[in-house]
Amino acid sequence: MAQADLHIAIVAGEVSGDILGAGLIAALKQQYPSARFSGIAGPLMQKQGCEALFDMEELSVMGLVEVLGRLPRILKVRKQLLQHYIQSPPDIYIGVDAPDFNLGVEHKLHTKGIKTVHYVSPSVWAWKQKRVFKIKEACNKILVFLPFEKAFYDRFEVPCEFVGHTLADQVAMHSPQLPAIEQLGLDSTKKVLAILPGSRNAEVDLLTPVFLESAKKLVQQFPGIQLVAPLVNQRRREQFEALVNEYGPELDIKIVDGQARTVMTAADAILLASGTATLEAMLVKRPMVVGYRFKPLTYRIAKMIVNAKFAALPNLLADKMIVQEFVQDECTSDNIVEELSKLLQNDNSELIDTFTELHQKIRCDADYKAAKAVIEVINS
Repeated sequence: MAQADLHIAIVAGEVSGDILGAGLIAALKQQYPSARFSGIAGPLMQKQGCEALFDMEELSVMGLVEVLGRLPRILKVRKQLLQHYIQSPPDIYIGVDAPDFNLGVEHKLHTKGIKTVHYVSPSVWAWKQKRVFKIKEACNKILVFLPFEKAFYDRFEVPCEFVGHTLADQVAMHSPQLPAIEQLGLDSTKKVLAILPGSRNAEVDLLTPVFLESAKKLVQQFPGIQLVAPLVNQRRREQFEALVNEYGPELDIKIVDGQARTVMTAADAILLASGTATLEAMLVKRPMVVGYRFKPLTYRIAKMIVNAKFAALPNLLADKMIVQEFVQDECTSDNIVEELSKLLQNDNSELIDTFTELHQKIRCDADYKAAKAVIEVINS
């Protein structure tokens, strides 16, 4: 096969997948500079030359119940994507996270003789463990970034590669605070609280009110504290601004387009939604409080089927509670403020040491290792 003829399909469903997908594409281009990439891609993947067949926002849905309203459109996208790749088969299909969408696509394409890789393990160790057999049938290989996930798949003889996480490679082991403060035009003599209510529509709607209520109380406790909120795109910014006008018009919040890592680096403490951002906060070595809320019916269903000890990635990595997480009814302004107050007054050196150890554990040149695994499947 000539390199110019190589066609790699790659599909990501949200911001975290876009980061992983972009790093993987860049690494694959080192080996196959003339390869063509297409799929469902965010701005970072598109910047690497991936042709976006659909907007990534189509798949960015949280919750078991919330997805029902979008299901007809999601099923239509999946049908059209399958038809496209069955008619014009790629040399490999890479599903980046978004397991409810990607695993079904991977299985159908795999039955047609198309090679498939799934990048980022769904939480099969926490719920629906039987999905491991579906993954085994759907994928030539699965790539994971948590060490214990590799051990889990090995038990079921599923071809699996531990690659670490691309963010652990991108972020320096030490992230100085002052340059980030200066870059954002903040006052270095006053404390900074970063507020990250999530990248999805439902996350921002559900978390922003309680995050703003927490911010009001913290402003009373820490006069002069600077509030900074990075929003992932214009849609989320407009959504967040509307919620600020409704729930916290008296708050002085500096709203930033993107630059989440810079904002977290500038912070003395971070209040954020559970998700990949918690990993990035750990990597820049900043103390955090993690919150998450679902719609009530989604939460009741999840409680019945999910058996995970923790929600936040730093806690999953450490296999113990190292950062405070508040989910659903526990996600209140009183709980959040109590914990953030401690973090804003302590030196947190023990926590920072733990973050550093975990950073080293998953710093494995992930993009290179993931690309190497993909190439092995292509050439198999």
